[in-house]
Amino acid sequence: MIVKGIAMRRVSFLQWMNLVVTLAMISVNVLANALPINGLNTGEISDRFPIFFVPAGYVFSIWGLIYIGLIAFAVYQALPAQRENMAVGRIGWLYAVSSVANIVWIFLWHYTRFVLTLPAMLVILASLILIFVRLWTVRRQMTTADRWAIYIPFSVYLGWISVATVANVTQVLYYLNWGGWGVGPEAWAVAMLAVAAAIGVAMSLRHANVAYVAVFVWAYVGIAVKHWATPAVGLTAAVLAGLLAVAMVLSVPRRARLWAVR
Repeated sequence: MIVKGIAMRRVSFLQWMNLVVTLAMISVNVLANALPINGLNTGEISDRFPIFFVPAGYVFSIWGLIYIGLIAFAVYQALPAQRENMAVGRIGWLYAVSSVANIVWIFLWHYTRFVLTLPAMLVILASLILIFVRLWTVRRQMTTADRWAIYIPFSVYLGWISVATVANVTQVLYYLNWGGWGVGPEAWAVAMLAVAAAIGVAMSLRHANVAYVAVFVWAYVGIAVKHWATPAVGLTAAVLAGLLAVAMVLSVPRRARLWAVR
């Protein structure tokens, strides 16, 4: 009984911790532009880097959807009825780690410590990957509510951070005046678009994760819109967005089998 009591207190603490870090992370991201932090707007800093992997400005509105999803998760997992929820338990401290890393990234970005933003971004990415892997192992025990409040929000978040990580890498390389080994920026952009799209297709084939791949389609359309004047990049992004959309649609029939309770 003592051991069970300790375990329950630990779970309760994590539930409140997830609520706190969610509010803290969203607040910092909002204040980053509302204040703004260090007198600099997040988007204005991004515009300093004339790189091809950054999409049109409207694409970043996806953060609104991500915030809604994370708030839904934070509230849902904090309910007393979820203290023994296997999906919530599998996440553990990983979400708190990703949220703290997100806050650190914002401050590093706004104080122009660009090289250090990459380790912070990689921590966010690694945490979300581990969360996804852990959720996947218990997917057949998830209820419909679990899928909407946990699995889908983290799939969208992971999808966007996957894209953002590639953009962050290109921004840091530009900041460091990397020469690209003599290869032009357009060619590198096409290569990165292809590699990232391959990851999206793999997620579609392996996990039939519509939410994750939909984020890639959204981002790639935005890249095509912003860089249409550079055909090699704009056209490639548009074609890959179409291929990703097809892969996403074709994966839908497989979802029932992958999620079927055995």
